[in-house]
Amino acid sequence: MARSLDPKRVSDSRTVMTEMIMPNDTNPMGNLMGGYLMRWMDIVCAICAGKHCQAHVVTAAVDNISFQNPIRLGDVITLEACVTRSFNTSVEIYVEVFASNLKGENPRRCNHAYFTFVALDEDRKTPIPVAPVLPLSNEEQQLYDSAIRRREVRLVLSGRMKAKDATEVRKLFSDID
Repeated sequence: MARSLDPKRVSDSRTVMTEMIMPNDTNPMGNLMGGYLMRWMDIVCAICAGKHCQAHVVTAAVDNISFQNPIRLGDVITLEACVTRSFNTSVEIYVEVFASNLKGENPRRCNHAYFTFVALDEDRKTPIPVAPVLPLSNEEQQLYDSAIRRREVRLVLSGRMKAKDATEVRKLFSDID
């Protein structure tokens, strides 16, 4: 199947993953270990990115992950990943993590983060162009519009862009004297 660089809807690559928290997943307090959650977040985001890019992808960056609510032994978590925007050879993925008990009671959002992936050619060595994202809902459009600022922040923090060149981020502070 040939890769298409035509714009793709967010729903075309949306990915959902569910896990049950087992004893080997927890720390001595009975909470899910953060590293396990980050691994699952990376996996669901990579699947989503791979579907959008129709290619192998590698993780390039992960924005801040904050642990807002504990996830306990026996909880069921649902990870939902969607593409927010693509750039030249990279794609940004938004992931949310929800938890509930096995009966679906006590549902709560526990985490969220943005991951960036780079698409690779068949030899898995050279970055390749990715298809644009076609946001359709208001929420998709908001995530799409704000992605450029998140990208600039990532590039500045990684030293790949000078702060003075981060034009979209600077616009946020243009009214400050």
